[in-house]
Amino acid sequence: MKEATNKGWRHKIHEVIYGTHTRAGKLFDIILLIVIVYSIIVVMLESLPRFDVKYHRFLDISEWVVTVLFSIEYILRIVCIKKPSKYIFSFFGIVDFLSTVPKYLSFFLVGSQYLTAFRALRLLRVFRILKLVRFVGESNNLVRAMSASRTKIMVFVFFLVIISVLLGTTMYLIEGPEHGFNSIPHSVYWTIVTLTTVGYGDISPETALGQFIATVIMIIGYGIIAVPTGIVSAEYASAKKKNEGNRNTDRFCESCGTQIHREDAEYCRKCGYNLSEHQ
Repeated sequence: MKEATNKGWRHKIHEVIYGTHTRAGKLFDIILLIVIVYSIIVVMLESLPRFDVKYHRFLDISEWVVTVLFSIEYILRIVCIKKPSKYIFSFFGIVDFLSTVPKYLSFFLVGSQYLTAFRALRLLRVFRILKLVRFVGESNNLVRAMSASRTKIMVFVFFLVIISVLLGTTMYLIEGPEHGFNSIPHSVYWTIVTLTTVGYGDISPETALGQFIATVIMIIGYGIIAVPTGIVSAEYASAKKKNEGNRNTDRFCESCGTQIHREDAEYCRKCGYNLSEHQ
């Protein structure tokens, strides 16, 4: 009887905290977002010296209230699920932990309370609250595309490093310390800044040959920007096409966007969302 009661209150808490498809769950997440935004504003205001001096006590109390609320929420999220480790080591679990701990660390580390800006990451929960599953699916496609492109991008970056070292060394030999190119590392820094079209302007070539090479580097820079974009775009298009093909035979969870491979599945294997009631 006692075990059934424990399951009952845990189930109710789970429905409120994780059940974005329920009215109570939506209300909980909306309130949570408001509190998160408020806490971020408080942290920002604390960084303003004049404002902090005038309202320090109010800001500090507000931050502690928010921290306590988030601590309770974090504990409840662990208590109401069957396998706490899945939440603790998940993306949102780690973010929730990082957004709660800094205020406690302020007892030992001065200034660590500003790390509570991590709470901005918790605003990502808006995707679940508004049930923008298509955006969750698109983000998954983007992650897959970037993962599939990592080898090509690493080779491309390695190529850029070699080019930067060669051109940086060349500019060091041409311009020399008298024109601001004091060392090869400093010249490589200039090359990277110019190649990425950032152009801080702290160093600039003065010889005709140096200016000519700088012009070539700038032109190459515009082309370089398009290469990684093209690699990721090609992989993204491929992943999206494959995903659209899978949609013809597979279902997707309305709550978290996870692909449902079994046609007879009643619950989402990831979030536990009831699929049979919302077909």
